[in-house]
Amino acid sequence: MRPIYHFSVPDNWKNDPQRPIYLDGEYHYYYLYNADYLDGGAGTSWRRATTSDHVAFRDCGVAIPKFSNGNGDCMSGCLVVDERNTAGYGEGAVIALVSQHPEGRQAQYLWYSTDLGRSFQPGGTAPVLPNPGVPDFRDPKVIWDAERERWFMITAEGQKLGFYASTDLRSWQRVGEFVRTDLGLLECPDIFRMAADDGTSHWILGTSANGKGRGLPATYAYWTGAFDGSSFTPDHPEPEWLDYGFDFYGAVTYPHHDASGAEDDTLRRAIGWANFWDYPHNTPTLATDAYNGDDMIVRDVRLKQGKGGYYLASAPTSALVNHVKHTHRLGDVAVEGTRDLDVRALAYDLSCELVWDPAAAPANLGLEVCRAPGGGRHVAAGAFLRGRFAYLNRRPTINPTAGETQTPIDPSTGRLTIRILVDRTSVEMFIGDGRVVHSHRVFPLEADSCIRLYAYEGDATFRDLTIRELNPT
Repeated sequence: MRPIYHFSVPDNWKNDPQRPIYLDGEYHYYYLYNADYLDGGAGTSWRRATTSDHVAFRDCGVAIPKFSNGNGDCMSGCLVVDERNTAGYGEGAVIALVSQHPEGRQAQYLWYSTDLGRSFQPGGTAPVLPNPGVPDFRDPKVIWDAERERWFMITAEGQKLGFYASTDLRSWQRVGEFVRTDLGLLECPDIFRMAADDGTSHWILGTSANGKGRGLPATYAYWTGAFDGSSFTPDHPEPEWLDYGFDFYGAVTYPHHDASGAEDDTLRRAIGWANFWDYPHNTPTLATDAYNGDDMIVRDVRLKQGKGGYYLASAPTSALVNHVKHTHRLGDVAVEGTRDLDVRALAYDLSCELVWDPAAAPANLGLEVCRAPGGGRHVAAGAFLRGRFAYLNRRPTINPTAGETQTPIDPSTGRLTIRILVDRTSVEMFIGDGRVVHSHRVFPLEADSCIRLYAYEGDATFRDLTIRELNPT
């Protein structure tokens, strides 16, 4: 049941992604890994993989072992390339700021690498940022604040994000905070600056949050706004969400680099853990493949101006086109009732525009993917026009916990562009320009490779229906 084109851990366990860094023409991706998970062992190390296209990854083994320096296992953090030698380990040293918790007290520790991130040594036994007396104090994210020529760190501190500044990555001063008491426990914060499609520049603050108590997602929340080095002022109080599904947690974003190695501020990428803490161990891959840990597809993320402000638009990373093994161009397909396609596949990228007459709109239209040959099991992706929402529903198939996610649409437009990525353990639906995405963890059986189109109580056209079968090998 291992996914065909999504990242998965070689064995045992993975959870949080760590923000990839760019070195010598490759992106180095680190993630939390537990080598003795199947034996009941606890704790996580940092394992590394490299990629040049964000689709195909090469495993490089453990870079920071767990339980190796007396401060406990290595939790989430981040890496930076210290080009100015501010920390004293040499120009270009890779510095990891890592949460560890000796005696259960979370604090931030420095590790360093002088071999291009292949292995790390602890930069002393004492934390560079001690715990200020709070139970939750973790997940540091560090950026170079070019305007003030210093480093800036965000930490997750329960229902607030703490802001810190440093000139050497070793001594940190608290300079501010960002508080939200209505989004549950905040984790894995993020901050970056992007150029929008209208040429203006904006700051974005992100965090993995849990808005389920308010009928909101539990994925990556973000705000656009202004940052002055010590405070972040959001454009709007309510966050946007990078994903409206169930399984896009602990996500990180990272910059795109052009052929010269320079950062391109019009494009970032995002990668999220394909799981959630409500059901982290509920996966049949433990029995079939002896592992537990996948990611959702890496995304290309751009900042766009829209009605009411700016937002992030996601698309599956562009290099997917280089991993297509077969393309089915079905053209415009008219449907009234149901229509079963001849195409059967386990891993593919499906795109089309749903088109209907607003004056005689069907009640419900969409696709059943991961469909069993005899019906029954499937994942439904589509739009309930009478309810004015798009949805991804995993209830009819094997899944960690049944559910459907919904986002509003306007049926009067008579059209809805969708793109659906299907793999052995996930379905992701991108809607419109990618402002809205639904990511679900699912576990269809090997035979559940059928696709059905439907339009109930009316008719619709699936315009330019294209299915691209994918295989990176």
